[in-house]
Amino acid sequence: MGWRGRTYRYTLLSMKPPVIVAYGGGTNSTALLVGMYEQGERPDLILFADTGGERPETYAYLDVLDGWLAKVGFPPLIRVRYARKDGTVETLEDRSLNTKSLPSIAYGYKACSEKFKRRPQDKFVNHWAPAKAAWAAGIRCVKMIGYDADEERRVKNAPVEDNKYIYCYPLYGWDWDRNDCIAAIDRAGLPRPGKSACFFCPSSKKAEVLDLQRRYPHLYARACAMEANAQLDTVKGLGRRWSWRDLPQLDVADLCRLADPEEVPCGCYDGAPSESE
Repeated sequence: MGWRGRTYRYTLLSMKPPVIVAYGGGTNSTALLVGMYEQGERPDLILFADTGGERPETYAYLDVLDGWLAKVGFPPLIRVRYARKDGTVETLEDRSLNTKSLPSIAYGYKACSEKFKRRPQDKFVNHWAPAKAAWAAGIRCVKMIGYDADEERRVKNAPVEDNKYIYCYPLYGWDWDRNDCIAAIDRAGLPRPGKSACFFCPSSKKAEVLDLQRRYPHLYARACAMEANAQLDTVKGLGRRWSWRDLPQLDVADLCRLADPEEVPCGCYDGAPSESE
């Protein structure tokens, strides 16, 4: 069922449910915005949670997207960041260095995504006037999530609604797979976004780490400094079973020996609550 069908109950009310897009900076969430524009739908809020360690390509793309949003009459992209109780901004890199640890996904958990992606977005919406007015009127906000047609398992296991939100997956409803998403971005005249992830993401492939070292040696050095600073016992480094610091010195045989049986997704927050909620 499309998101319009899920919100039909509000058509008799004077207030339209606020529509929020959780923008991740990648292909799917960009295609989601393009698809909404093509179908004459306008979001009320577009949020991007900045961990402070996004890849340079992502930061550059956000500026490009802002120009497109203004051109098509969409609201501007709102960038939110995690802040301590005293209001000071803390990055994921700061937290890792201060706690002498690695991002939690290195240990198989998603706490880094929860704290630095989900919480800043939730906090913003909790203080956003249209959401507060809707909730006061007994109306839930509509949150758009960019799961495509190739992600059927995620959609089927994803929540439909909770006390504050109705969760909708338009790409899946439109039957758009990855290629369809890329085609939509091309139609919009937008450049294709690169991978959206922290430059020190433990789920990076070895080729991506080597590319980071080649293109952005200062960022590679910061990632290695985080790894060297961490007190490790259950993992060897940012690569879980291997250290980023050692990777450039490994030979082909070593790389094959360390090859992962399958790619491990970073699990960054994409707008939907966890399946355990």
